Amino acid sequence: MRMGRRKYPVQPIVGVGGVVLHNGRVVLVKRGVEPGKGKWSIPGGVVELGEPIREAVVREVEEECGLKVELGKEKPLDVLDSIVLDGEGKPKYHFVLLQFLIRAKGENLKASSDVVEARWVCLDDVAKYDLTKTTRNFFREHLDELKKIKM
Repeated sequence: MRMGRRKYPVQPIVGVGGVVLHNGRVVLVKRGVEPGKGKWSIPGGVVELGEPIREAVVREVEEECGLKVELGKEKPLDVLDSIVLDGEGKPKYHFVLLQFLIRAKGENLKASSDVVEARWVCLDDVAKYDLTKTTRNFFREHLDELKKIKM
């Protein structure tokens, strides 16, 4: 089931992101679609109608990374806005994103769905990637906290 109107929506769209940690590394995906096409981000996507958010984040991470995962923590790590304005200042995209901690059940990644590439990245190297604005801001705020988590 696909959301009908992501571009120029009539209201904000609820999305989820999965912060997949394992041995001091995190999964980043290179986006294959707008917004942020060609940039790196946390895997995730839109919550489908009638779908609980915790199920949505597991589904999205598994779809984008080909990796079996489970929720690492019930409460979101953060709630973020992702707003992209067009040249006239109108909201071209507007997402409200809930970022969840995710536990990987393996390490083999296979990019699929809306991503070009998926890779494990050392937490110390995340800033070297061309990240989406929302992802960059998330890691700026939470990197030290994530480094302390053992998964």
